Amino acid sequence: MNYPARYWHHLDDGRIQCDLCPRYCRLHADQRGACFVRMREGDAIVLTTYGRSSGFCIDPIEKKPLNHFYPGTSVFSFGTAGCNLACKFCQNWDISKSRDMDRLMDAASPEEIARTAADWGCSSVAFTYNDPVIFAEYAIDTAKACHALGLKAVAVTAGYITELARAEFYAHMDAANVDLKAFTDEFYVRECGAHLQPVLDTLKWLVHESDVWVEITTLLIPGLNDSEDEVRALSQWVAKELGTEVPLHFTAFHPDFKLTDLPPTPPATLTRSRRIALAEGLKHVYTGNVHDREGGITRCTHCGAALIERDWYEILDYALDDTGACRKCGTALAGRFGHFSSPFGSRRIPVAIHRQPAAHAKP
Repeated sequence: MNYPARYWHHLDDGRIQCDLCPRYCRLHADQRGACFVRMREGDAIVLTTYGRSSGFCIDPIEKKPLNHFYPGTSVFSFGTAGCNLACKFCQNWDISKSRDMDRLMDAASPEEIARTAADWGCSSVAFTYNDPVIFAEYAIDTAKACHALGLKAVAVTAGYITELARAEFYAHMDAANVDLKAFTDEFYVRECGAHLQPVLDTLKWLVHESDVWVEITTLLIPGLNDSEDEVRALSQWVAKELGTEVPLHFTAFHPDFKLTDLPPTPPATLTRSRRIALAEGLKHVYTGNVHDREGGITRCTHCGAALIERDWYEILDYALDDTGACRKCGTALAGRFGHFSSPFGSRRIPVAIHRQPAAHAKP
């Protein structure tokens, strides 16, 4: 089912230009954009994946990763197909690079998604697995349905979106984890088929001109973007342009898709990178995809107390009050917080969209 898309205009030469992402694909009749899911149909552009998902799953919010957004809660996660980047190291390439639309067997309206998430006791819905920018209309409508039921909306994204589209898209998001893939344009061009500057522009706009809670993830790939100089430059930019309290996650690469000839990221690389970022003034720096208890601790920026202690996605200790302030000294922690009760933990629960949860399985 094709859905009328927004963010496009006609060109004088008869083509239609998509204005959703900085690729600005110019389409002839029946041609698809680089994302594969936005297509010219007749005299307009349509979204071919509206209401169709690659699957639904309940995760801990820390898996997005978001460490300062209602810690310990569960998030209802889903994606569609396609992507507007061409990352050689994509860890979800079977979804993001899918060209077989028939594999998307889970159909669901925005209202059905929100209702199912609420029935399972989730606090939020995350658009993830592939980039929600390319299914913006579906994500926006689902976010609206979530808000109607008191749920939050989360975008897990590469931030590759135009100035024209980003205000409307993020107006409906409560939080975003933005994947800052590297800190050189050379890397973006060679490894992702994109450019760095639009991502930096999105990050600055999100932090300074929106109410969206933002965290950043950088996947460190051996020999490509993990040098001390690049990590230092990235950390300095975050501190200067975004602020020292924006959380930064360094995560470990594992060989996949078109980069199977590289080794996994050594844990020592993540530890070193975290140390560099902290030395550059960032206050909340985490490691991911490796077992690192110290790299998962959230500390008070004033007294240094451990506010949230984690082991992978398990919360072992929580020392914040309901307002998100340190119980020891009263200093507020940057983020979004509420009443903390029993944490969801590290479970992963696949969900059928129309099935009501059994009483014994409900989180």
